[in-house]
Amino acid sequence: MKKMRRADRIMTDAEALMLLEKGEYGVLSTVDREGQPYGTPVSYVYSGSSIYFHAALTGTKLDNIEANPKVCFTVVGSTKVLPSEFATEYESVMAFGRASIAEEDEKRMALAEIVKKYSPDFILEGDAYILANLKNCVVVKVAVEEFSGKHRV
Repeated sequence: MKKMRRADRIMTDAEALMLLEKGEYGVLSTVDREGQPYGTPVSYVYSGSSIYFHAALTGTKLDNIEANPKVCFTVVGSTKVLPSEFATEYESVMAFGRASIAEEDEKRMALAEIVKKYSPDFILEGDAYILANLKNCVVVKVAVEEFSGKHRV
């Protein structure tokens, strides 16, 4: 990974992982066969050193992952514009890894974790929803190989 230019803004690994775990959404960046970048905002969960999100059975991001599984995943946490300083307080983390389609057991686990993160008061309903819709989606797993976080507080 390239060295960060603003070393004074580097997050500790623990801080970066905390943001990766608590982030509300992330942007998956892929590249198609012709080299065209493609960024997709997704709801996700971070579990066991991997990022998981669900997707339709077909689509551009899946085509791109099939062509090139190397991806970047970016999460932006809290921000605050500081108008009088011409600056912004922020926190962000970038994770790099390889994407693949999760197999059945891992797919169910990831979907259950997504329900737990986004709908914690509806676990039973979420479990029923997962069972009813399991065949209608895929779960993408990004095995994180490297990550770094940056903040200005």
